[in-house]
Amino acid sequence: MSTDECWLVTDGHVLAGAERAHGRRGRAKGLLGRDGLEGALVIEPCRWVHTFGMRFAIDVAYLDAAGTVLKTTQMRPHRLGAPVRHAHSVVEAEAGAFHRWGLKVGDVVELRE
Repeated sequence: MSTDECWLVTDGHVLAGAERAHGRRGRAKGLLGRDGLEGALVIEPCRWVHTFGMRFAIDVAYLDAAGTVLKTTQMRPHRLGAPVRHAHSVVEAEAGAFHRWGLKVGDVVELRE
């Protein structure tokens, strides 16, 4: 998958390193075929995700165009999420990461190179 490396930042604090998925193929592949994830994967544009074929549970944050977290959820493998209105991008991380990072609805997330 073609990705850029960046930092996931909120309120001036670095939450984690992140990969930004590129192109239709990169967005479609997402985390498929992986056994885990260090940091996060950012997919844009994206309004919904699925976990069919995934090997581990994930946290998902839906962001609007300004980077504000609209919704967070945790998804087990082999599930289909519903589209989130006004979502522009999605942040995916291993289940439990958002709790450790303190990421919640209303936070503003930035991607920094």
